[in-house]
Amino acid sequence: MIRWYYYICRWGIILYLRTVTRLTIEGLENVPSTGPVLVVANHLNNADPPLVSVTLRRNAIFMAKEELFRNRVLGYLLFGLGAFPVHRGQADRKALRHAENALANNQLLVMFPESHRSKDARLQEAQPGSALIASRNEVPIVPVAITGTEKLADWKFIFQRPRVTIKYGKPFRLPENGGEKRKKDLEKSTRFIMEQIAKTLPEQYRGFYASVKVDNEP
Repeated sequence: MIRWYYYICRWGIILYLRTVTRLTIEGLENVPSTGPVLVVANHLNNADPPLVSVTLRRNAIFMAKEELFRNRVLGYLLFGLGAFPVHRGQADRKALRHAENALANNQLLVMFPESHRSKDARLQEAQPGSALIASRNEVPIVPVAITGTEKLADWKFIFQRPRVTIKYGKPFRLPENGGEKRKKDLEKSTRFIMEQIAKTLPEQYRGFYASVKVDNEP
């Protein structure tokens, strides 16, 4: 259940960011208003998960690294915002069940396929978790391009008001993989998901997926 302070936190975070950054939110019309949806985004800063969550027009749940929940106060706030813990670097079956139950109940799930923040603001090679969940549940996937939050690492950003943009791309579904081995299927699906995120990002943020080109680029 979403706690009452979710709504206070939601508008509080948005108000704060609009004050200390030049926040722009694009493409919200691309997010289905009902039904199960998997939202996948690049990851630049610890602020990204709650930032994506509060900018959506729907209640969202998202995975957060287990270490954050060891602090009781922070863990309680994260739970209230819709987060649940995941143990990185291992097959966390409990987190997987939680994610799949959310989608089965027509909820919106936010994931960061890279599983950790990018140190240079460019896309890193992704882990297969989001592709596994997407393939097992056959839900629409919305790519999200986050830019500018890498500048929030230093508190001095409040004097600079950096431009932060959250751009929601058009939803897509995974293509049929055609009878290949499961590991190879997941590798292809993972790359396909990351290519959709890359196409939504400016070229300088594409990193590992820099070979991706969009139609209007040379």
